[in-house]
Amino acid sequence: MTIAAPVLAKQGGVLAGRLLDLLLPPRCLACGVTVDRQGSLCGRCWQEVLFITPPFCRQCGYPLPHSAVPDPLCAACLAEPPSFTHMRSALRYEGAGRRLILRFKHAERIEGVATFAGWMAEAANDILAEADILAPVPLHRWRLLRRGYNQAALLARAVARLAGRVHLPDLLERHRATASQQRLGARARRENVTPAAFRPHRRHARRIAGARILLVDDVFTTGATLEACAKVLLRAGAAQIDALTLARVVRNEAHPI
Repeated sequence: MTIAAPVLAKQGGVLAGRLLDLLLPPRCLACGVTVDRQGSLCGRCWQEVLFITPPFCRQCGYPLPHSAVPDPLCAACLAEPPSFTHMRSALRYEGAGRRLILRFKHAERIEGVATFAGWMAEAANDILAEADILAPVPLHRWRLLRRGYNQAALLARAVARLAGRVHLPDLLERHRATASQQRLGARARRENVTPAAFRPHRRHARRIAGARILLVDDVFTTGATLEACAKVLLRAGAAQIDALTLARVVRNEAHPI
């Protein structure tokens, strides 16, 4: 009986998965064509996904493919070091990577979360081991109500499960509504999202003090939002803030931001 129960449970899960595939055929996360299994990419899109691999900036994780020195530091971090200690991203926000994130963020295609989390955990394996808490960049309550979910929170929870780390989805609150960052330039983004838009949740004050916190978001563009969140948590007594995103915008090697 004790041996049969888990076997039956596993068989039930397999049957449930097959039934789901019949009712909702698995589709490519990036382009929507039919694929073999849920949460995967077709061959063409897989070839277009550009993963970020070393060498990259040791602080912000920006790819520096032509660097001749180990653990390089990019020009942006040299000129103005960010508030977070380390930043990592799994892939470039372009091509199929951009398409899959847009579908995830705006078309409710959340079946790829487990796949994304695996990519992110691999990209951040050097900083996940140091993290005490994983927390998502929060949405304002009105935007959360309109969208129905916070994509950053889904990613943070999935990565925390893979890494065996604590996930606190409400560590930060976005108490001030801000305009969408999507069509804003770098300066406008920094002016739009400031530390004043965020605050730590009061019930987590003791957990923040002295903690090494890994902030999670979907896309790193200029870093304005993550910078604001990091400043708020450091002021609240956090020992170290790192950041992890599924993707990041890549402009030029000399000065990415």
